[in-house]
Amino acid sequence: MQKFVRDAGPGDALGHADRAYLCITCSYRNREDSWFKSLFVRKVDPRKDAHSNLLTKNEESNLYKIQFHNVKPECLDSYNKLCEDVLPSIHADKYYPCELVGTWNTWYGEQDQAVHLWRYRGGYPALTEVMNKLRQNKDFTAYRKERGKMLLSRRNQLLLEFSFWNEPVPREGPNIYELRSYQLRPGTMIEWGNYWARAIRYRQHNREAVGGFFSQIGNLYMVHHLWAYKDLQSREDTRNAIWNHDGWEEVVYYTVPLIQHMDSRIMIPTKASPLQ
Repeated sequence: MQKFVRDAGPGDALGHADRAYLCITCSYRNREDSWFKSLFVRKVDPRKDAHSNLLTKNEESNLYKIQFHNVKPECLDSYNKLCEDVLPSIHADKYYPCELVGTWNTWYGEQDQAVHLWRYRGGYPALTEVMNKLRQNKDFTAYRKERGKMLLSRRNQLLLEFSFWNEPVPREGPNIYELRSYQLRPGTMIEWGNYWARAIRYRQHNREAVGGFFSQIGNLYMVHHLWAYKDLQSREDTRNAIWNHDGWEEVVYYTVPLIQHMDSRIMIPTKASPLQ
């Protein structure tokens, strides 16, 4: 267990709070109920339904797309300028039922990487409508062609938002953003949701919670938590302060065994990002 938690953390460079995963797990070793037993303690909704229906805001039908673009290092400035010229116009045009939630460059994590987050109000039909309309947009076609010359690789995921998280809304800066991504063990998504539905209240005090999502297409059983901080020191102070709240250590204790892999990106918003 020690090796799993140590390998899963994003590294010493990001602070003491991540290493607390190891400390809190070790402190529970002598409990009557082992961490292994906790894998079988499930507080799930007894209904027979897809977890996407149990965990989302059923009265809404927002679909999100997250894009990861690995850019040639010498092209990053030109790539950012190209995106600044094109993406805001799509966001502002009511002809397209989509919104640019945020766009960033990775500061710590994968270098020379751009991350874009889009929202489609209306779900899959809205996504299909946007894609069909963009195929007829000559400016967007030219943008894609020019962008392709600057990229090393790209990937995306389609996401839904957890019902208990805030919906991402524009905010003023300057801020840094952390995208924490968790690859969960298959079959544990509802259990994760049960714990985080209670845990999110511990993370609202400094308005750091921006959005929480889980994958529908792409890497499955993937969770993304998006946080905002004034700077790295604010991040460190905020994350360390969580451990003063009763109940947080229990959340960590029961959710760590659900994770196969986790990753952290510290990101800087670009000029075009509604999240600054």
